[in-house]
Amino acid sequence: MDKREREKFKSLLLERREQLSKQIDDLEEQSLRRSQREFAGDLSGYAYHMADVGTDNYNRQVNLGLVSNEQKILYEIDQALLRIKEKMFGKCEVCGCRIDNRRLKIVPYARLCINCKELKEQEELSKGKINS
Repeated sequence: MDKREREKFKSLLLERREQLSKQIDDLEEQSLRRSQREFAGDLSGYAYHMADVGTDNYNRQVNLGLVSNEQKILYEIDQALLRIKEKMFGKCEVCGCRIDNRRLKIVPYARLCINCKELKEQEELSKGKINS
């Protein structure tokens, strides 16, 4: 991959990193930095229904799951930026082949070519576990 292509993917990765960081901050603001009462929108001194508390807790758990997933993607983006710096970006970590630019445009932090990714997913399915 030439320098111009690496720079293009670097700017794409930096843009996605910024977007993810903002999303993580927003989700953390909604879930972690508010009290249970503020999260529910109930600022009065009265007790509220247990079902509402359950719904609010569920929503918090969903938001925390989203934050966790987005932090994993943020990590992958940081690793891709390192690969760009080391001029290893765009090479499959398993077979060493070039990762197709169409794949990198969709998943710019991809570590594996499409064939190796499919093989990995098939292995994980046969073991009963799958990661994206």
